[in-house]
Amino acid sequence: MGIDIWIKDGHIAALGGAHRAEERIDAKGMLVLPGAIDAHVHFRDPGPNYKEDWASGSAAAAAGGVTTVIDQPNTSPCTLDARSFAEKLDIARHRSLVDFCLNGGPGNIDELAAAGATAIGEIFSYEHSDETLQKILVEAGRAGMLACLHAEDGLIIKEKTAPLLGRHDPEVYSQARPAAAEAASIEKALAWTDRLHICHLSSAQGLEKVAKAKKSGRKVTSEVTPHHLLLNIKDYKKQGSYLKMNPPLRSQADNDALWQGLSTGTIDILASDHAPHLPEEKEEDIWEAPAGVPGVETMLPLMLFAVKRNLISLERLVDAMAFRPARIFGLAGKGSIETGKDADLVIVDPKSISQINADRLHSRADWTPFQGLNAIFPQMTIVRGNVVYDGDFQVSPGYGRFLGKPKIKQKVL
Repeated sequence: MGIDIWIKDGHIAALGGAHRAEERIDAKGMLVLPGAIDAHVHFRDPGPNYKEDWASGSAAAAAGGVTTVIDQPNTSPCTLDARSFAEKLDIARHRSLVDFCLNGGPGNIDELAAAGATAIGEIFSYEHSDETLQKILVEAGRAGMLACLHAEDGLIIKEKTAPLLGRHDPEVYSQARPAAAEAASIEKALAWTDRLHICHLSSAQGLEKVAKAKKSGRKVTSEVTPHHLLLNIKDYKKQGSYLKMNPPLRSQADNDALWQGLSTGTIDILASDHAPHLPEEKEEDIWEAPAGVPGVETMLPLMLFAVKRNLISLERLVDAMAFRPARIFGLAGKGSIETGKDADLVIVDPKSISQINADRLHSRADWTPFQGLNAIFPQMTIVRGNVVYDGDFQVSPGYGRFLGKPKIKQKVL
């Protein structure tokens, strides 16, 4: 039997009981879930926003049941200091339909913390020497910031890539960036910091390092993407360089290990790593095509269908998409349906199964690696008590609220 959710001034005012309301949403026969928090998106804005911008990216998020996003710092300019942070924040405030956080990059970490950055990273480990990476992790820890690591060891990638450059079959990319590179990078980083978040875990080897660290009491968390759960090297045959991503696709055995890790909670959260590029860019040679796939709009729908397939429980899905992301990234008002929390809700008809079709998605990427797969899309997405999407968009760009907590007011010259 359902329970009434009473909303006032954007918050959940009560669960059950007798109250008066000016408006009513009938969700009989539906699932009402907390809005998804996607802790890893690349909205390309500022920068090459012909691929995506805050308006199109946040529209895709809302249509997919994502009510909060955390944008990564590798835009143009990169978000490395107070000035670049303020530039991105101004754009997002004017364009986002959903609530948002901004991560800072490995630049002036103290400035970024003061400006309201949620975390430091995604830190691309392969872009830094061991000495530099250690310094970044130590600085993030001293500033009280969570370091979010893209774990692929640059030395291993360089060693494995050199003898493979003569090949141009898509599978070669996964061989050039083996699971050993992920595992080695995680192991090194754990020796340099007391608190770490691993982005887009992709392999059984990487998962083993995370599980071992957790068992020993280390403060390490991790995320997994739908593409590393649902796709593997066999899919290169059909989609080719469209499936180029970092870290790359692995084996079916890795898929199975990641599902197990997610189901048990060893892998903490789901995140899309939404990294859009246009089709003409992805059609280049495997070495030349840009890495990354779109996914913010399809993450929750794919995972809701995974619940139907008994690949994950609904309770664990809600934990991974809402409660734990809120806890890890310090979003106190988000992540659960409780009195006093923001009224971020997703209404889902579990019987409404459809096939994913890029023509009906909202990203500027205009394609999806999940074309034709079954999914359960939300009937309605609500952010802070207001319907944002119900088949049409009901709010204007700029409705989304910045969730960062600036420590001091800074003047950016």
